[in-house]
Amino acid sequence: MIKEEFTLRVAICDDSLCERMKLLEAFKEYDPLHPPECYGCGGELLDAAKNDPPIDIAFIDIYLRDENGIEIAKSLSEISPKTEFVFVTTSSDHAFDAFSINALHYLVKPVTVDGIAEAMNRLFKLRRKERQMISLPTANATSTVFLDEISFVQSFGHAKEIVLVNGKTISVWLSIAELEEKLGDSFLKLNRSTIVNMEQIEQMGTESCILRDGTRLEFARREQQTIREAYNNYLFDRLNNQNG
Repeated sequence: MIKEEFTLRVAICDDSLCERMKLLEAFKEYDPLHPPECYGCGGELLDAAKNDPPIDIAFIDIYLRDENGIEIAKSLSEISPKTEFVFVTTSSDHAFDAFSINALHYLVKPVTVDGIAEAMNRLFKLRRKERQMISLPTANATSTVFLDEISFVQSFGHAKEIVLVNGKTISVWLSIAELEEKLGDSFLKLNRSTIVNMEQIEQMGTESCILRDGTRLEFARREQQTIREAYNNYLFDRLNNQNG
């Protein structure tokens, strides 16, 4: 079965090194390419949550030394409201308390790969409802990404490079026209080989635009005015939607 690929920040919080390692090993079996962050106490987790990008999902032991995992989760939700929680413990005694604060899942130790997969699938289903996403065919699999993670697209012959906001790239075998249809209204075609996410534009010029990461993208000469008008219309519509 093809596993969907998401750009996620995952954290583990358990005061037992042995238990952290067990959970980490289970995660490596689930996804060997994206290991989670590991923290030995709630304070470390809360400090880490203050850094961007936000933590997407945190696996928290309820029985932390001198700390209560549920209280840590409440504090974490204040720092990072979009973080989802999975509580990990040795019994189901606190399951009601966990779900009373909208925990995504509750796992009893020893945590299995299947348990992790179930928790992550719940997160994926939830995020699909919150953010638009597309599936892109690659050479060996299918990559699923959020639209707001895409910075721009460039064509190199038959291959197309999807450049993500985090700097990573995905090579896909689709035409520019097919990608335009998939990407939607927040993306703008700048020339025959380039499509940009307008949310990533930092500065709009007369012949090119500069993205938030400093990348400069050139316009098609004959389309310069049309491109600038399309971008201005997009900003106008977005402002109206925010104020509406």
